[in-house]
Parts: sequence; structure tokens; C-alpha cells
Amino acid sequence: MPTNAQSTTEDSPAFEFKSGVITIPVLNLFSTDINVITHQLREKIKQAPEFFTNSSTLLDLSAIQEKELNLTLLVDAINNSSMRVVGVRGGSSLQHQTAKELMIPVMATQNVSTAKPTEQPKVTHSAPVEPKNLPAAPSTIINQPVRSGQRIYAKGDLIITAQVSPGAEIMAEGNIHVYGSLRGRALAGVLGDEQASIFCSDLQAELVSIAGNYRISEDLDDSNRNVPVQIYLNNQALIIKNI
Repeated sequence: MPTNAQSTTEDSPAFEFKSGVITIPVLNLFSTDINVITHQLREKIKQAPEFFTNSSTLLDLSAIQEKELNLTLLVDAINNSSMRVVGVRGGSSLQHQTAKELMIPVMATQNVSTAKPTEQPKVTHSAPVEPKNLPAAPSTIINQPVRSGQRIYAKGDLIITAQVSPGAEIMAEGNIHVYGSLRGRALAGVLGDEQASIFCSDLQAELVSIAGNYRISEDLDDSNRNVPVQIYLNNQALIIKNI
């Protein structure tokens, strides 16, 4: 009997892999001065501790790949600032080697090839292809309050007909509509859609973000608080407009 029970357990799936999307802050570095980075990072965390504390972060070293960097000290400084480095993007081969020694994954970056000005593009003739209208992801509708600690992700638009409590996080690849008080964190266009917007009936948010461009509660204008607003991007600037 124990043997059969063990066999059944071993034959049953113990896990499965699924594709998923997780949004994490990306720390784009422009300096190699560890003291300056540490000081400014801690000041930034103080502005929104609930968002940054114990949060994973991805280091983007693209802007400093030609500079000398003590990556070991930098990672220690970031970890001591209550964030956790989970990956490195960009940077030099030496920086990548250091990251691997620290057991930090090096993320691949997409290489976009561009033709040189002197090159003539090859022209091929083929039958015109009719554009295909891919079906948009369906909207997700939530009719209950989103409580503190809850996290909701929508592949299309996210529509919430109730309030979003402090400490809750709502994310959408498209637009976000909150027909109630928005007191938690709202992130729209999380895959980079700069045309996304956030609409809410009562703005009291801890953080709002469009395509990675965010603003925390302390940066909100008093004229935008406790009123209906639309939040959108305009030339990479986050605009909050009363409606």
C-alpha cells in the first residue's frame, strides 16, 4: 500500500511551466558613483516605500557600459536599500561576467539592425497582403472592491466598478477605468503601450503609471485629488487632466 501511494505521487505532475508577464522596476544607471546612486535611491524609496521596498529590480547598464563599474558593490548597495536585483540588461562583457559570478541573470537585449545610408534596400515584388485585424484582448470587469494586498492583471482593458483600496495593485496591458475611489496603485500599458490611459472617478492613488512612466502620491497636484481625472502620456510626460 505505501508503495502504490508513492508511485501515484511520483506520476502526478508536481509543477508546470506557464508563460506570464510580471512588471518590475527597471533601474537605468547613468553614473558609476556608488555613493551617489545609494543616496538618490534611498531618497526615491522614501517617496513610495510600499512600491519599492522588497521589490525586484532590473539593472540597465546600457548607458554606462563603456565606464568602469564595481558591480558587486552596486548590487550590495541596492540590496541594502531594500530592493532586490534580479537581472542585468545591457553593459559590457566584463559587467556580464561579474553578474554571472554574482548569480544574477543577464537579460538579452533585442538588436535592431538598420541599413547604412549608402546601402540600397533590396526591392522584391509580391502580391499585396491584406492587413489582418487581430482581435483585441477582451476587457476584464471587476464589480467588487479591490482589497489591500490584492493584485489584478488584465491583458486588455481593466474596468473596475468599485473602489481600489490602499495597498492594492491593478495592472492592464490596455486602459484602466475605475468607477470609484482609486487609492492603490494603477499601472496601464504595462507592455509599453504609450496610448493607454487611466480613468478614475476619485483620484487618491499611491502611484499611477502609463507604459512605465509613473507618478507617486506626493507628486500629485492638489487640484487633481478627489476628482474625476484622465491620466495619459504626451511626449513621455505623464499628464493628469480633470474631466
